Amino acid sequence: MSDLRELYQEVILDHSRRPRNFRVLDGANHRAEGFNPLCGDRVTVFLKVEEDVVKEVTFQGSGCAISTASASMLTETLKGKTRAEVEALFEKFHALVTGGTGAPGGPPSPCGNRMSPGGESVDLGKLAAFSGVREFPVRVKCATLAWHTLTAAFKDENRVVSTE
Repeated sequence: MSDLRELYQEVILDHSRRPRNFRVLDGANHRAEGFNPLCGDRVTVFLKVEEDVVKEVTFQGSGCAISTASASMLTETLKGKTRAEVEALFEKFHALVTGGTGAPGGPPSPCGNRMSPGGESVDLGKLAAFSGVREFPVRVKCATLAWHTLTAAFKDENRVVSTE
């Protein structure tokens, strides 16, 4: 188990040191800003969505390793996904980091794994690296900031998302 934990830590450290898709997205048709007042993390998420499919997603901001890695991995994971698939991933990711329903080590989901709209099980892939966050509740907001900001971008909310 410690080898797996070390691998996960390496994935998070790699994405925090060398974030992917860290730039303003020219031609973005959705964007939102997020702020975590507890630690000062800030993120802006840029989306290009066409026919309900994420064509491209980028981010800019500053924050701790967990916040930056989460935003970086979010951008790699969501390209090509529908809005419904993104929502299913967010629910599964949130359950993972909070120990919520359907998460490993959390309460069992009443209907098993979270399913995507097409009926297939949602696979978190590299995002599973954040499973250890649930052991540090104060860091959950760091891990989910980019995700909450993404949700606001989809809704075109014209306010700064806060994790307060």
